Amino acid sequence: MMRLAPVLLIYVGTLTGMNAPLGKLAASAGVPAPVWALVVSAGASLPLFAWLALRARLALPRGATARYVVLAGGITFVAANLVLFLALPHVGAGHMGLMFALSPLFTLALASALRMQAPGRIGLWGLALGFAGAVLIALTRGGVSQGMLWSLAALAMPALLAAGNVYRSLAWPEGGDPIALAAWSHLVAVGVFAAAIVVMGLPVGALAQVPLVTGTQILLSAITFPAFFLLQRLGGPVMLSQLGYVAAASGVLVAVTVLDEAFGPLAWVGAGLIALGVGFTVQDQRQGGLAAESRRAIGRT
Repeated sequence: MMRLAPVLLIYVGTLTGMNAPLGKLAASAGVPAPVWALVVSAGASLPLFAWLALRARLALPRGATARYVVLAGGITFVAANLVLFLALPHVGAGHMGLMFALSPLFTLALASALRMQAPGRIGLWGLALGFAGAVLIALTRGGVSQGMLWSLAALAMPALLAAGNVYRSLAWPEGGDPIALAAWSHLVAVGVFAAAIVVMGLPVGALAQVPLVTGTQILLSAITFPAFFLLQRLGGPVMLSQLGYVAAASGVLVAVTVLDEAFGPLAWVGAGLIALGVGFTVQDQRQGGLAAESRRAIGRT
């Protein structure tokens, strides 16, 4: 099974990177962020529940499992996705794609703060370079402006993804089924977003303006998240966080080639610093760093 983890990493990372371009297309058609975030989670949960029902494995989560799906869904699928889709119209799909590359660095920082594993000197350099790159990219939004403020706010997304990575690995319930955990976590998000849409009176009918994009997002969610939770189980928080590298690459590629987004020189310098920081953290893991924590996570699952 462990041989499957690298394949899942590339698969899940590539599909995750598609969320930002699809979200931008929806936002351009006037679809509110909570409505689109609901589409993402509904697209994931409905096929998963159907699969569980067909195999007579549909049971309400209880105890630690119930707490797990509420917190995992709230952090990763409510908070992080809301930041992603709120920021997209202001900073672009390419910018948000680059934010995915910061999630491994944030995971390393959070793991260090929780004393799960302290990074070596190379890992600390990687953190510093990654953060410096993110600041440079934020500055490309131009001065103290709404765009720059949204760019800085976008940093909350990789921070939330990191928190979710660490929490899901630490709190994985004993004997937890990845499919069931994925389904119930997304159902939590569906409930939150549905309530927000009703309370705020948001126009769900805007989805009719982009039926192909909506259908693509639903399909994408359905084929991504079972593999996402299986990767979590096999690789732990460190390997899971590395899908941010793949997601960043696929998201930026689509933004530049399909959506015709352009990056200024300073943004490319920032992207280069992030890439260099990523390289440093990978090297740190190879030299010991968080690799030990990853092995312990594998042993716990």
